[in-house]
This record gives sequence, C-alpha cells and structure tokens, in this order.
Amino acid sequence: MKKEIWFGLTIMALVVLTAFILLPAPSQMANGHLGLLMLALVVVAIMLGFPTAFTLMGMGMIFAWIAYKSQNPALAVQQTLDLMVQRAYSVMSNDVLISIPLFVFMGYLIERANLIEKLFKSMHLAMARVPGSLAVATIVTCAIFATATGIVGAVVTLMGLLALPAMLRAGYSVQLSAGAITAGGCLGILIPPSVMLIVYGATAGVSVVKLYAGAFFPGIMLATLYVLYVVIIAKIKPSMAPPMSAEDRFVPLPAFAQVVSKDISNTVLPGLIGALKGKRNAAVPLGELLNHLGIALLPALAVAAIMGTIYFKVTAPLPTEAVAGVVAMGGDLADSTDAAEEAPSVSGLAEPEAGGLQALPGAAEAATTDAAPSAEPVQTESPAAAAEAPVDQAERQPAPLSFWIGLASCAVALALFYAYFSFARLEIFKMLLGSFFPLAIMILAVLGTIVFGLATPTEAAAMGSLGGLLLAAAYRRLNYVVLRESVYLTAKTSAMVCWLFVGSSIFSAAFALLGGQEIINAWVLGMDLTPVQFMILAQVVIFLLGWPLEWTEIIVIFMPIFIPLLPHFGIDPLFFGLLVALNLQTAFLSPPVAMAAFYLKGVSPPQVTLNQIFAGMLPFMAIQVFAIFLLYTFPAIGMWLPEVLYK
Repeated sequence: MKKEIWFGLTIMALVVLTAFILLPAPSQMANGHLGLLMLALVVVAIMLGFPTAFTLMGMGMIFAWIAYKSQNPALAVQQTLDLMVQRAYSVMSNDVLISIPLFVFMGYLIERANLIEKLFKSMHLAMARVPGSLAVATIVTCAIFATATGIVGAVVTLMGLLALPAMLRAGYSVQLSAGAITAGGCLGILIPPSVMLIVYGATAGVSVVKLYAGAFFPGIMLATLYVLYVVIIAKIKPSMAPPMSAEDRFVPLPAFAQVVSKDISNTVLPGLIGALKGKRNAAVPLGELLNHLGIALLPALAVAAIMGTIYFKVTAPLPTEAVAGVVAMGGDLADSTDAAEEAPSVSGLAEPEAGGLQALPGAAEAATTDAAPSAEPVQTESPAAAAEAPVDQAERQPAPLSFWIGLASCAVALALFYAYFSFARLEIFKMLLGSFFPLAIMILAVLGTIVFGLATPTEAAAMGSLGGLLLAAAYRRLNYVVLRESVYLTAKTSAMVCWLFVGSSIFSAAFALLGGQEIINAWVLGMDLTPVQFMILAQVVIFLLGWPLEWTEIIVIFMPIFIPLLPHFGIDPLFFGLLVALNLQTAFLSPPVAMAAFYLKGVSPPQVTLNQIFAGMLPFMAIQVFAIFLLYTFPAIGMWLPEVLYK
C-alpha cells in the first residue's frame, strides 16, 4: 500500500479515536455531543472520497432531523425539509455569489486562449540575468496568470507543461522546479480577484471589496518571498538552478534592427534617431523606424502621464467656500429694503390694509437712519458672479518637495533605462507588450474598479468576462470550441460552489441546532485565552486542517465555528480572513490532499516522482508560515489599504 494511503488512514483513525475518547458514552450523550460527532464524521467521510457538498447536505439533514425529533417527533420530517428549502433559497438570493461564475468564466477564457505560453517566454527572457531566472520567471508568470484566472489546477497544469521541461533541460533540481510551479500556481487563491475571498466573505459576512483591498499586498509579499528564496538558493547552490547560457538568452533581431545597430548604435534611442537623419539608411523604411521609436518611448510617455496627473493633483487650488445669498451689512441693506418694497408691485401682491399689520415702535426711524447713507445708487455684483470670483482667482499650490524628489528619481531611472535599452531588450519589451501588459491592464481594471468603489465585485466580474472575450478575440483564439468549453467548465464549477454553499448552510444549521457551537464556545472561553493565544490556536488548527482537507471544506465547515468567537477576543473578521487566506495556501501544498502536487504529477515526465514534488513543496510551506508571522506582527501589510480607502 502507498505511503499516502497509509497517511490518510492514520489521520482518519486519529480523528475517530479522538472522538471516542473525548465524547461520553452513548447513553450519556447530549445534543451538543452529537454535533461534535457529526463534525468528526464529516471530516472522515470527506477524506474517504465522498463529495463534499452532498456529504455536508446529507449529514446536516440526518442530524437536523435528530435535533428536531428530540423536541417534537411529529414535526421532525417537515421541519427538516423546511430547513433545507430555506437554506437553499438563502444561498440562491445571495448577491455576492453572482460574481463567482463571472470570474470563473473570465479565467477559463484566458486559459483557453493559451496566453500563458507567450507570457512565460517573455518573462523568461526579461529575467535572463537574474539568478534562478527560470524559476523566478515561473513564479512571476504563475502569479500573473493565477491572478487573471484564479484557477489553481489550470495554472499548475499549464506551467507543468511549459516550465517544468524547460527547467529540467536547464539542469534545475526537480524539487526546486516542482516547488516553484506548485507554490506559484496556488497564489491565485490569495491574490484578488480570488474566488476563495468571495466564499470567505459570504460565509463570514465580511465585505468582499475590503477583502480584495486587504489581500493585495499580502499576496505580493508572498510572491516576493518566493522569488527571494529562489534567488538565494540559486546563489548559494548554483547546481540547483544553473545560470542561463548565452544561447538561451539570445534574441533574434529583425532586419532593420540589425542594420541600425551595426551602422549607427546598438542603443535604441540614438540608433533610431540617427537612422531618421541622412540618406545612408535609405534601405530602412521610415514607417518602421517611427513605429519602433514610438514603442521605445512608451515608458517615458507613461511616466510623464503619471507624474503629470500627480502634479495636477498635488497642486490643485485649496477648496473655497462659495458665498451666495448673504446680504452684506451697511449700504447693501438699503438695496435689499428697496427690493423688498418693490416686490409687491412686481409680483402683483396688494399692500396690507390699514388696521392690518402694524409697524413696531421705532422701526420707521431705524429704517430711515439705515437708509440715509445709501441714498445714492450702489453698483453691486450678482450673487453668481460673487460666488465664481474666488474660484477664478484661486492660485495653484506649489508642488511639495517629495514630488520633485520623485520626479528626479523617475528621470534618473529613465536615463539609466534608456542608456542600457538595446535592440535585443526592445524585442523583449515588444513581447511583454503583447503578453504581459494586456493581462496586467485587464487585472488592474477589474481590481481598480472594485477597490476604488467604481463598481461592485459582480459588475467588475462582468467587465472582466468581457475583457477575457476581447483578449481571446485579439489573440485570434476565440471560436466556438473555446467558448463552449469555457461555458461548460464555468457552469460545472459554479454548480459545485453553489451546492457546496447549500450543504454548508444546512450543516451549520444542524450544528447550531444540536448545540455544538455552544460547546465549542464554552470550551474555548473556558481556557481563558488571550487574543494572541486564540489567534495562534486558530491558525494552528487551520494549518493542520490543510493537510487532510481542501480550502473549500475548511472555509464552509470551520469558519462558521471560529467567526462567532472573534468579537469576544476583539479580533477584526477582516484581519482574521487575511490570515486565513495566507494560511489556506497550505491546503494546496500539504500532503496527502495536495491537489497542486497531483495536477503537476499528471503532466510531469515519468522520472519525476510524487515524493520529489512533495519535498519541493516543503520549503515554500515554511515561507507561508513566515508570511503569516509577518502579517500578524505587522497588520498594516493587510489593513493599511482598506483603512485608507474606506475610512
């Protein structure tokens, strides 16, 4: 029997044995103990391979019937069926879940368009001089593609077909290659737009928008830690990640670039500008020169546009309060009085008859005294002109010193960039324009509209689906087969998620009816833990659950148990969700249910064993634990952006 099967059977045996030891005898069991027994049976059933959604649903209905029967046996069946209908309807009416099929459809479209091959090749060449460049390019490509798709299996499978053979041919160790592919592919469940964050938000009642904003920097931090680990390993042990040879770094140049680089300069700007002058380069088409000059100037134009926007933002005039409808004291009072006296004749209203309203004593004298200085006509501006005058005359504020420092830094960076911008790098830049930037723009558009409040997650997901269609059409990959497969896989995945939510909702209701939540709450609160101790306990439990279970089971089964305890310890559910999102990376990287390992094994050469893939995952799991420690020690990594955007 395989080691993995022994490992799984051992964990199941431990779960069953723990349940028998901790639970009382069957004759002394209360409903709360039945809830704990249900929880243990669900974990064992899922590990045996039963479908998660229907296991939760079936267990929930059986134990809900037991709970209702203990109260009123005659209505137990009716109440159980009513509970199932109500929970299913509550899931159907959850607006947050609408974005899941749209994001999944966007991911499958991009995956079926086969953009990852161009992206990996361009990243590979762009990072050719970085130690461990192939593994670094693999992690970056996985992070970008996983962000665009959010489908771990698709990213790991495609990168296993593209990157793993390339790394093995280059002499990379199997463990490092497998670890880079599996760890990078799993970033899609953390970096927005992530389906896992939507599921957590719907389960815990936390804003998905805030979760997306909070998970952005932790995701980048985790990807950066992966890259740093690969670079350090490549420097310490070059045998595990040999540097690329000159032949692998060679980029073929087009005909015009060969002529210009040979006759004028190998640097792009001097070469192209020099080729525009004189007649010695008449063989090079002018249109091609101008086209490539425009491409070469794109970084400078982008920096100029960004810095110009920042300049107009930081130097905007201070807001002035428009004063309208306020009557000035002194001479203007007479004009107001005259206007009031003329109003009846204009509007046609008759004066009050004698005996009507009487003037107050001394009012006439006061009016005469006040009106005397204003006997001469006074020229006054209209209220609209008075209101617009301060705005027109307002001066722009001087730019702060930090802006000029940033501008100088950008200028120096651009100068260094163009000083080493050769025609070979221009070809790599063109490859990035065709592979990296379209995906990056689409991802930033989707995330930007969500994070800055311009659109709801559902609206942004619809926009992302349209962007996926346009990208597939632009790369000439949009056809009936691609569209049919994308729609089918989207429907399949969405149905799985929705049934999972229905099963989770029924299970949670049955668990609460039996009083299992009350027993756990009393047990945790009885330990008199501090918030730090509770956080450590919760994260250790989630980390251990990631070994036998997937993230979906952990979210829908165990988060409803932890969430009610958070207010007692004063823990923000948003911050807890970010820690859980980082921790759940282990669910895809920890044996025996490490799905990323099985995805990679399915497309690996025969000599790559499952044990080698597991061994390659372990250092990246340690990096995940270190990232959790950093996020807990410095909460601003995840909480700064939501606090700034949603004060």
